[in-house]
Amino acid sequence: MTLLRQKLINDMTLRGLAENTQLSYLQAVTGLAKYYRRSPDQLTPQEIQNYLIYLSQERHLKWRSCNAVRHGLRFFYCITLGWSQIYLYLPCAKEPSTLPEVLSQEEIVRLLTVTTNRRQRMLLMTTYAGGLRVSEVTHLKVTDIDSQRMCIRIEQGKGRRDRYMPLSPYLLEQLRHYWRHYRPPVWLFPGRPKDRPVSRVGASWMYNQAKAKAGIQKNGSIHCLRHSFATHLLEAGTELVVIQRLMGHTSMRSTMRYLHIAQEQTDAVRSPLDLLEFPTSRRR
Repeated sequence: MTLLRQKLINDMTLRGLAENTQLSYLQAVTGLAKYYRRSPDQLTPQEIQNYLIYLSQERHLKWRSCNAVRHGLRFFYCITLGWSQIYLYLPCAKEPSTLPEVLSQEEIVRLLTVTTNRRQRMLLMTTYAGGLRVSEVTHLKVTDIDSQRMCIRIEQGKGRRDRYMPLSPYLLEQLRHYWRHYRPPVWLFPGRPKDRPVSRVGASWMYNQAKAKAGIQKNGSIHCLRHSFATHLLEAGTELVVIQRLMGHTSMRSTMRYLHIAQEQTDAVRSPLDLLEFPTSRRR
């Protein structure tokens, strides 16, 4: 490991960056160095900008991927190397306004009933029932299921924040059947080896397999279950501020986008065209 790479790792560790964020930043700097076949501290701001243009125009990376590279390079040059942000100008790509795909309640039922593997079904059911991120459900421990207080403890979720989710009585019943069958020692959904939790890739594979088996054609990853959770709560009349707390959103802005998805809300709105009274036309 080079001294420069170690310094970058130390800087990220001291600032408490999440493991996935550290990996993303390392990949961004490594990709830049491989592209020019030179040490990244020997590059000019123009060369760095040209690399980002290459990622966007030639490799056709999506805006989210390009922005992830920008964040990684900005951290490396401004924090690790101490460059001035004025000297290194790396504007982020404008984020397009998009709405996430959600599954209907009928599709959720199909997804959970076609899955014959108990472990896979419980992972997907827990993800939906708690509106969890894939990193949160894969790192659940058996002790995080609190049947006395009827809640699920989410330890160090996004932003390194703990939170509690209500525990569905039906989910608790199903989890008890699952535990009696598998007896997981530490992790609720162990991977291979069993002393490690199931990976995010493994959880995504379970979702894609179940979705294909259920004949669901909608796009989206396992994160779609989290979007569906919030949307179904809103359609059931749950207040936005409650959904914000359950989802672990720091900003209400992140929660408000579900207003544009909830079907019950939009169905209740009449078009102004329907409020107009047109004269009865004469038949010829």
